[in-house]
Amino acid sequence: MPESLPITPYVPQYITVHLGAPGSDGENVTVSFPDYVKNVASSEIYPTWAPAALRANILAIISFALNRVYTEFYPSRGYPFNITSSTAYDQKFIKGRNIFENISRLVDEMFNTYIRRIGFVEPLAAKFCNGTTVTCDGLSQWGSQAMAEEGADYLSILRAYYGDNIELVTNAPVRGIRYSYPGYPIRRYDSGEAVQRIQVMLNRISRDYPAIPKIYPVDGIFGPATEAAVKRFQEIFDLTPDGIVGNSTWYKMVFLYVGVLDLAELISQGQTYYPGSSGQAFPRVLAEGARGEPVKVIQYVLSVVSEFYDNIPRVAIDGIFGPATKNAVIAVQRMSGLTQDGVMGVRTWAALYQLYAGIVDTVSTYTNVIPEAFRPDLPDSQATGLTQYPGRPMALGSADERGAAS
Repeated sequence: MPESLPITPYVPQYITVHLGAPGSDGENVTVSFPDYVKNVASSEIYPTWAPAALRANILAIISFALNRVYTEFYPSRGYPFNITSSTAYDQKFIKGRNIFENISRLVDEMFNTYIRRIGFVEPLAAKFCNGTTVTCDGLSQWGSQAMAEEGADYLSILRAYYGDNIELVTNAPVRGIRYSYPGYPIRRYDSGEAVQRIQVMLNRISRDYPAIPKIYPVDGIFGPATEAAVKRFQEIFDLTPDGIVGNSTWYKMVFLYVGVLDLAELISQGQTYYPGSSGQAFPRVLAEGARGEPVKVIQYVLSVVSEFYDNIPRVAIDGIFGPATKNAVIAVQRMSGLTQDGVMGVRTWAALYQLYAGIVDTVSTYTNVIPEAFRPDLPDSQATGLTQYPGRPMALGSADERGAAS
């Protein structure tokens, strides 16, 4: 049975290439991913170019292809392949062509390295063009060679074209293609990870299509609220409104989810996570005016939780505890029955983190990468009176066992 999309991107062992434009009658060819990259690189660039230019272009080729795989760009449109050979849509691939030896060596060294924006999960949709007859917003192939000849290294070249806010992921895991559809229709009374993913996708899509009702809580249980949201989604997009998520409904959701976040575009809203690695301990109290990595952690967790709770406003992850962050903290305190002072104390942090941890445990879009030193001891917090958020907003003055201290 196919598995759900991984939390983090991966390098596929094999990739299926359609020889032609997406709707053409061309052949589908399945090759190993390194062989695919070698073919494209040998077709797109010159082996005589400077090593820095070759590396920069190969990384762009890898990242673009991995973005197509990660976003299920073509399967979500009903196609039985991962990428095409058409340069109007993707990258040039020529079946059976010769591979240049120096390009082959570089690809063997780099095939499991890719570009992403700092703080984003998905591989960068690293678009490129030759820079002479065709120009674009991405990397200029001939421009990269000119920079390399002037002494620029490959990372400087990539940052010149894609911006300073990129980083390289090295030693990405290699595995077989994993499609998100579980292989069977999902319907009323079902439960589990597939249902949770449906709920996540519909809640995010509903921001752009507000006629789709929100689903709360995101609990992985296909109840009446989920069924109603599925039916409304199907009605809007001319699918059979039976409330059952089969292959066509599932991949229409994937298609819209990728689209509303622009995950397959060079300029993308992105799927975010906080990659903090600091070993410092989380402060016991943070308030308006604070700055630094602990504030970024708070803002990241708030941004994830706000994806699922409309009454928590979204905040920028800038490390500055300003009025917007304070308002979001107050919203969490209001939900959790705590004093609404906008101060991130021990109990407020435990309440916020518990909401976040519940999302991470159930939704494959996110991964728990909060530094260990920043994670509150939830069992101890619960022992002092903090209990699991019940999945409904708590009105100001609600009586429960949480107490009032923030």
